Amino acid sequence: MSLLRLSLVATALAVSVALALTNPTTDQYLGFVQAELTKAVDRMDQSTPERERTVVRNIFRRHSQELLNSMVRPHTIRQNWGVLSRFETTVLGTRVVVIGIGNQFIPVEGVDEAILTLGRRIF
Repeated sequence: MSLLRLSLVATALAVSVALALTNPTTDQYLGFVQAELTKAVDRMDQSTPERERTVVRNIFRRHSQELLNSMVRPHTIRQNWGVLSRFETTVLGTRVVVIGIGNQFIPVEGVDEAILTLGRRIF
């Protein structure tokens, strides 16, 4: 085996080990969902009075864990593929698919729809 091939194999192995070590967990995925919901609440319709937006933000911040644990966690399936994970959540009839790799999350399907549906349902 040539030195070039050996170095390519070693590099691929190192990258695979690094990705496996940083493969996101379900708890990290829930943190991602919470961050996305927080962004959506912060982007609320500006025609809504400021006082009402503040009340909604405060209610969401206080009860976001309950929301995640009751509506998101039980309806989430994680497929662990070693170097990455695929998270599929069905919430309020909306299917959400997110790929987690290297402690990063890449929305694939339905994230914006789910945020709008949850927002309408809660508020």
